[in-house]
Amino acid sequence: MPKTGSTKWHNPPPYHDSRNGVLHVRTGKDTDYWNNTFYGFLHDNGHFLGTEVSGDFTLLMTFSADYQRLYDQAGAMVYVDPATWLKCGVEFTDGAMQFSVVVTRNDQSDWSVMKLGVDVSTPVTFRLTRHVEALRIDHLGEDGHWRLVRLCFLPMPETVEVGPMTCSPAGEGLEVTFSRVELGDAISRDLH
Repeated sequence: MPKTGSTKWHNPPPYHDSRNGVLHVRTGKDTDYWNNTFYGFLHDNGHFLGTEVSGDFTLLMTFSADYQRLYDQAGAMVYVDPATWLKCGVEFTDGAMQFSVVVTRNDQSDWSVMKLGVDVSTPVTFRLTRHVEALRIDHLGEDGHWRLVRLCFLPMPETVEVGPMTCSPAGEGLEVTFSRVELGDAISRDLH
């Protein structure tokens, strides 16, 4: 097991409740994480429940939400500082659930998306793994197979914060249920 430290909310949501290992969250108004690129704005007010983790790890997460508004999002975040972080999970764009990854380095964010092709009520499972300076994101498909979504570099110290994240950039009140949030040893580095 990786070494863990304290857990705290960054920008606590207006509502959150945790019982029997299930976390329920409702988002606040106009919340997001994004730095500069393309849009020219800096948003640092999304809801993130970060746990300090040292060394390599895998975060396994299953969640569902009532996506309704453009850019409603839920998933996980790896946070180093305001200019260095990653968020990944589902983002509601073009009327559908997209698997989204935003990587922010040197105060500039980038964005990649992959259409999931499932009903908005479908729970999503993914894993986020740290291998030293690399972050690997895998999505569990409907067929039960893991698929690599992204492998990226993020300059990180030994200890970072990782955990559930959710935002509503164009509204408020997204209801998210994180039914599985498990932090454990990093999976194998094998990609194929």
